[in-house]
Amino acid sequence: MQWLNKVADEVIARHPEGEILVSSGASPSGTYHIGHLREIVTCDAIVRELETRGRTARHLHFVDDLDALRKIPVNIPAAYEKYLGQSLCDIPSPEGHGSYADYFLSGLLRSAKALDIDMEVIYSHEKYRSGFFSSAIEKSLSNAAGAKKILEAVSGRKLGEEWSPIQVNEDGYLKKRAFESINTKAKTIIYLDKDGSKKTTGYQEGEVKLDWRIDWPARWWLLGVHVEPFGRDHATRGGSYDTGEALVKEIFGGEPPLPVPYDFVNRTGDTKKMSASKGTGIEAAEVIEVLPPEIIRYFMLRFAPQKRLYFDPQNGVAHLIDEFAELLAKEPKSKLIRLSRAGTKPVVSQVPFSHLLGSYQASLRDTDKTLDVIARTEHAEVAGKQAEVIKSELNYLSNWLDKWAPQEIKFELAKDIKATNFNNSQQKFLKSLAAKIKAAPVNADGEWFHKAIYDLQSELAMAPKDMFETLYKALIGKTSGPRAGWFLFILPREWLIKRLKLEA
Repeated sequence: MQWLNKVADEVIARHPEGEILVSSGASPSGTYHIGHLREIVTCDAIVRELETRGRTARHLHFVDDLDALRKIPVNIPAAYEKYLGQSLCDIPSPEGHGSYADYFLSGLLRSAKALDIDMEVIYSHEKYRSGFFSSAIEKSLSNAAGAKKILEAVSGRKLGEEWSPIQVNEDGYLKKRAFESINTKAKTIIYLDKDGSKKTTGYQEGEVKLDWRIDWPARWWLLGVHVEPFGRDHATRGGSYDTGEALVKEIFGGEPPLPVPYDFVNRTGDTKKMSASKGTGIEAAEVIEVLPPEIIRYFMLRFAPQKRLYFDPQNGVAHLIDEFAELLAKEPKSKLIRLSRAGTKPVVSQVPFSHLLGSYQASLRDTDKTLDVIARTEHAEVAGKQAEVIKSELNYLSNWLDKWAPQEIKFELAKDIKATNFNNSQQKFLKSLAAKIKAAPVNADGEWFHKAIYDLQSELAMAPKDMFETLYKALIGKTSGPRAGWFLFILPREWLIKRLKLEA
């Protein structure tokens, strides 16, 4: 993990003493998705790496809940249009209790807890309304002309004569207003309303908010941020980081944090990044239910932040988990494994995902029966040593089957059967197998059932492929399925005999 070593080396060189603050942040304007997890996982990895080097480090997460609601997400009622322009912290939650911001933030906080990410959550509205940002507002407005000049020079775009670095709260709505003057003793400003009339308001209690391009460097300065990962859209030439770097130095007299830009997490096959407002993201709160924490961390950290990640919730999960298990077996003490498993209980076993999947469904999602099936295979030793890990892994596998798994790999017992759906040779095979099973010893295991099927091959002159397709069709309504012998072994004997006799 050269990228992590490089970040740690550089920040320690910049700040050889004292606590190191690593910051993340986002606006709770819509559902947090898997892409948002990349930022907080990256911050957590940096903090943990610094701690292994003997440094004290802390992760701050800044919640931009004083931001105005700009658009209505797809999962929010259209009636919320009346709140456009209001601060997210002041809009009621769709659930009826708490704020709009809290409603969406809760998913991220649950995700951080599941991943054992320790971060100090800072709310924008609390900081502005407690006067924390007052000194930054004063510096910005006292040198508004200088801030404008910096923004134009660095971003390469011309700002209008009416531009000001602030938004003003008017009757509960944030408005862009032209700035006239500031009185730092009275803690008030004079601005022009939409009609050009002069208005006076205070700035100690959140009545005035800095624009994003000013707000970001202001918080670096006020909080003393040393490192900050952020999306690559802010890292473009003349973008938010470049303007922030100049503003924090020349307006606030501070130093910018070490930048750690990261690329987006896209769905496999998509060229556009996930969008919270459009509902195209995979919810972070859902991700932690389906993927074990160590797999989420591994997915985020196995490549440098600058590399775009592609996530396939249907067909990519098995490969991702098996890839992690393989690395765990080969390099159990590697930095990537250590950070992937940091603070969380191991959930991924050494049993291949595909084998777990087949065994679990063949056992009709019964955990104990699944362990029994695995214990009779080449993974018997693992099943014995990692039984508790496998039980935890099966909980996630079950959620994956319910939420993400492609239909073609899922199966359950067919509710009924019609003899007319099978030709004469198929019916003969099923009824012959039923007779064998009826006479089977009580202790017959998967191997016995497997042999019973093949014994009918020469007797009925039926190809194995045809036999197995017929069997799966009768049991689960599909032409393929789990290992047949062990599948038959775990099924209720009386039910199985009736089904094969085409009676149920």
